[in-house]
Amino acid sequence: MFFLMILEGPFATMISAFLASQGYFNVGIVFILSVAGDVVGDIILYYIGYFGGPHILEKVQKFLKISGNVVEKLKNRFHQNSERLIFYVKSTTGLSYITFTLAGALRMKMSKFVKNSILGGLVWSSLLVTLGYFFGYAAEMFSRYIKYAGFAVFGMAFLAVVAITFIKKRESREILKNSN
Repeated sequence: MFFLMILEGPFATMISAFLASQGYFNVGIVFILSVAGDVVGDIILYYIGYFGGPHILEKVQKFLKISGNVVEKLKNRFHQNSERLIFYVKSTTGLSYITFTLAGALRMKMSKFVKNSILGGLVWSSLLVTLGYFFGYAAEMFSRYIKYAGFAVFGMAFLAVVAITFIKKRESREILKNSN
């Protein structure tokens, strides 16, 4: 689960939280692994930028199909307040990849990067775990209601058959009475 959270954090986190609501995992452990996997993935992107420099930044930009204009805006924002930018882009997908690679290429201090990655990850993972857990809980409740709905439909069908049987018997008696 941890490795999936590194590769595809939001999807793996929501599925894991969904399964935690069903009793398969501990929701606290899902949350911790989500934050840890998210931060490890961010650090990998940081080091790709750090060791790859501007050259790798261009490749990532082309791979993600991000315009040069967007990258320039990110660089300007990065120089204005890199910590805030790292925190805010945690909730985006496309921008986070290029931003974390940019952080490495621009040699942001690793301690600042990790601090803001963790803080952003706490917020983002909290949201994902809550949503996944809620959907799991809702699915559980829905399946219970469907189960009860099945019993209710069966009960109503049984009562309808009983009622129709009594009505038909009564009509049969009336017909027999009237024919005499």
